Amino acid sequence: MAQEIERKFLVTGEFKPYAFAQKELMQGYICSDGGRTVRVRIENDTAFLTIKGPTSASGMSRYEWEKEIPLAEAKELLKLCVGGFIHKTRYLVRSGEHLFEVDEFYGSNQGLVVAEVELSSEAEEFVKPSFIGQEVTGDIRYYNSRLLTNPYLSWNNK
Repeated sequence: MAQEIERKFLVTGEFKPYAFAQKELMQGYICSDGGRTVRVRIENDTAFLTIKGPTSASGMSRYEWEKEIPLAEAKELLKLCVGGFIHKTRYLVRSGEHLFEVDEFYGSNQGLVVAEVELSSEAEEFVKPSFIGQEVTGDIRYYNSRLLTNPYLSWNNK
């Protein structure tokens, strides 16, 4: 199993001019229990089944297994997902040697924009783009699986 190491930040500034690509994502969770998740994701016309383990104490690392699956199967699996699905646009932005994935959420998570950067170690340094705000790594409110059961609009006071 591969280990995913990532940090997550709120986005506070303009990021779209820096994006070199974007894709529409729909994702749902067949299971989300004890920090473990089974996720179905459709990215434009490609689909994936992903299994993730519990997050480390730092909130940065977890085991991840992902496999591409047929689009028709993913559409059927989305019907099994607990609480529906999340819809967002993902923008890809390069900063130094790293790639930031900036997610703009819709529906009951409208107004939430977060950026994630994957790292090769928890101590790896990276260049933060100008639009990066507060770090929310390890804050479970910002886990996609949690945003289905406790949407951003239900607890954000902006």
